[in-house]
Amino acid sequence: MSPEQGLTSHLRPVSQGRSPILSTRIHISELTEHIAQSVTVCGWVHAVRDQKRMQFLILRDATGLLQVVLEKSDPPSELNLALSALTVESAVTVKGLLVADQRVKLRGIELRLQELRVESAAEPELPVSLDSSLEKRIDWRYLDLRRPDRRLIFEVQSTVEHAMREHWRREGFIELHTPKLMGSASESGAELFEVRYFDRTAYLAQSPQFYKQMAMAAGFEKVFEIGPVFRANPSFTSRHDTEFTSVDVEISWIDSHQDVMEFEERWLRDVLQAVFDAHSQEIERSFGVQVIVPALPFPRLTLAQAKDLLRQHHHQPPGADDDLDPPSERALSQLVEREQGHEFVFLTDYPTSVRPFYHMRHPHQQELTRSFDLLWRGVELTTGAQREHRLDVLRAQALQKGVDVGPISYYLDFFRYGAPPHGGFGFGLTRLLMKLLGQENVREVTFLYRGPNRLHP
Repeated sequence: MSPEQGLTSHLRPVSQGRSPILSTRIHISELTEHIAQSVTVCGWVHAVRDQKRMQFLILRDATGLLQVVLEKSDPPSELNLALSALTVESAVTVKGLLVADQRVKLRGIELRLQELRVESAAEPELPVSLDSSLEKRIDWRYLDLRRPDRRLIFEVQSTVEHAMREHWRREGFIELHTPKLMGSASESGAELFEVRYFDRTAYLAQSPQFYKQMAMAAGFEKVFEIGPVFRANPSFTSRHDTEFTSVDVEISWIDSHQDVMEFEERWLRDVLQAVFDAHSQEIERSFGVQVIVPALPFPRLTLAQAKDLLRQHHHQPPGADDDLDPPSERALSQLVEREQGHEFVFLTDYPTSVRPFYHMRHPHQQELTRSFDLLWRGVELTTGAQREHRLDVLRAQALQKGVDVGPISYYLDFFRYGAPPHGGFGFGLTRLLMKLLGQENVREVTFLYRGPNRLHP
């Protein structure tokens, strides 16, 4: 008889329908309310220690760790043998008397084991450890995610998204779910994934941009979406992936891109305040990073001013008609934080050469767009702009940029029957989490990463 078969006798069989075990299960974080009671706890075997007179099991669930103890008998009892046979990461249910003991480092409590059941035994040798490479840990992502600090990442993500939605709800936004299969490109044609769509070719959406603007033409006024986007980018950098979660916003009846920036900084302040309130101590304890709620307004520099500032501090940025490269973004963020005491900085007024055709141009400086990027801790989080809503100007700008307007005629149709002045932004959720939690790579904060060489798990 295997150890797993032998252990099932120590707990009553689960009846059909609602489980009597799970109906009385208590999370580890709630155990201090049940001192001197018989309790049932479910979780994973974190560690097992056999000592001369006692056996110790450290049990882990989603809320913490619990010390479980069993006195050894001579000869060893069936329960002694079962506990000795446990493998790390096995899923188990335990039952016993909960007692207070201030000598115990884990919450000052321990469970004196009476019954044990192995729900699913783990194989003896784990394929991954804390010291494994990032790629190896992603190969076995579900095991890697059992670590409490990895779980914290997604608890923070949940708080972030909830706070985003709360702010949008307060300001009257409508949530969209736009198509991810498209008949033509929504951004640059160079980063498209093609898919077979019956008897023709479709493309995975690079952005919900065109559909956000359709919502403006439909009179929705304020919209948002949190959803997947796809970029056929063969990059292997720490901040790129081929599928990621994009956070998108579009707002009508604006005067300029400044209105969009003012919204974003209010929204981000509220999001980071929510993270601070819910997780700041745990983030600092797990990752050694402080959550800082930013002051308003965020600093603003035109792209030209940013490049001048970099040159003044002996950093050579890219040319006048080019976007900042990653080293320049990091250097600029450091300068702004040192000189203005702020971790965020808006960069505005990008040249038309590095912006898409639908960005509105400055009326008296046609070579510049009413656009912006937002940098945080050296990484670009956001690209945004006021959009061009006048059909004749939009069509002319597309032709000037060499865009074939035939495949996007449906998009131009959105502006044929009256469209309000509008603008918005796209925001990288994983980049926010990466910088918020002091991680070095978006792979660490993505539930299941997709890149040029990864389609599994």
